[in-house]
Amino acid sequence: MPRRTAIHAGHVIAFDGRGHRLLRDGIVIVDGDRIVSVGPRSAAPVGADLETIDARDSILTPGLISTHAHIGGSPLDRSFLEDRGNPQFFYSGLFELLPVRGAAQDEEATRACVDFSMAELLRGGVTTVMEIGGASEYVVARAADFGLRVYVGLAFRSGRWLTRDGRRVEWEWDEEQGRQGLARAIELHKRHDGAHGDLVRCFFSPAQVDTCTPDLLQASKRAADERQRPWQLHTSQSVVEFNEMLGRHGKTPVAWLRDLGVLGPSAILGHAIVIGGSSWTNYPAGDVAVMADAGCSVAHAVWVFARRGVVMESFAGYRRAGVNMSLGTDTNPQSVIEAMRWAAVVSKIVERNTEATTAAHVFDAATLGGARALGRDDLGRIAPGAKADLVLWKGASWGMTPLRDPVKNIVYNATAEDVDRVWVNGRLVVDGGRVRAADERAIFAALQAGGERMWPRMGPFDWAGRDADALSPQTYPSW
Repeated sequence: MPRRTAIHAGHVIAFDGRGHRLLRDGIVIVDGDRIVSVGPRSAAPVGADLETIDARDSILTPGLISTHAHIGGSPLDRSFLEDRGNPQFFYSGLFELLPVRGAAQDEEATRACVDFSMAELLRGGVTTVMEIGGASEYVVARAADFGLRVYVGLAFRSGRWLTRDGRRVEWEWDEEQGRQGLARAIELHKRHDGAHGDLVRCFFSPAQVDTCTPDLLQASKRAADERQRPWQLHTSQSVVEFNEMLGRHGKTPVAWLRDLGVLGPSAILGHAIVIGGSSWTNYPAGDVAVMADAGCSVAHAVWVFARRGVVMESFAGYRRAGVNMSLGTDTNPQSVIEAMRWAAVVSKIVERNTEATTAAHVFDAATLGGARALGRDDLGRIAPGAKADLVLWKGASWGMTPLRDPVKNIVYNATAEDVDRVWVNGRLVVDGGRVRAADERAIFAALQAGGERMWPRMGPFDWAGRDADALSPQTYPSW
């Protein structure tokens, strides 16, 4: 949007200072990278310098926010992680499948994953993503090319988990590695925070609660607070982790973090799903209240758990308690549309109440909740002064017709095919459903080639020497 641009939409999900509201026949005026005016068409200003986009048959919403993603590897989970899980580890894929996939993946495949994920996020209406991984330099560079707003978190830890026999998990420690990882994260912040006109920011991401020492967690939180950036930690993501932390400290992972003094409004807990009070732990409740009292946020990545039979108990309960809920995409698909849908549906199932979690609740989490987790009052909303991160959805399509309540249609019916245009920082990055910077054929070919190099390499990285077909058999036997 090089000039002042007026987007005239039949439905606008606008922010009135308290929450989202449905504005019919509205006009949103953008000047550069900012929204400068929101209101009904009848009250819209006019001017010779105003270019108008006629979208009276469409829906304009704020861009969606994913607060937890691993874009440098997640596409290669496809056709490998599904339908497989070891009951010894309560069906978590963390201890056998994911380490093998990560170890067998090469750098070229990682770059292919980043390109694929950025395009996948944008075409699904995501304008901001928190990326946790190790391909930070490449992510920073490609964010400018694709036009995606990215928070980059270089993962670091004091140790790693492993299994030698498929029956128990062990932890190997290297505290110096954790300290060096934090130093690299600080250096990354010095080099790239605010890059590409503030399109890229950095945050601090110690990897997992069970793989970090108390000193590393506290030091990384101080680094985040000093730089006024978010701090995110994988927490309460498996029964194995929960029981290990109980054994080490005699308290839940969330309670332990509270006692370390690292929780607070700038802290985001990745997942926080296997907690005290959950049926997976048979341990007294209290963690939800701890998170609410601390004012921290939860990045809820529903789909990666639901496909393993593990659910948050429940999204509605966390929200009622006052926990700031945001949505993450985690592995694959990198789709906040799917995250909204599954968060709502799974919560309804757990609560046995169709009204427990509504389209509004999950849409708020995907926009306002994500913005709050990031400490940004200029994202996740259509309001004067906010960033021009906008999504224009089709009003007439297989997923959106008939159109009466646009948010219900988006949450329960839409797909990425219903996203028409996306702007980030006022820049048009998706047009007619196509990511402008994406060479789709090249991206697909690079990712396929990365998978075909990765699958044959898996055996040496598995404790039992199993290849890809043994770890994850084909759905049907060969002809």
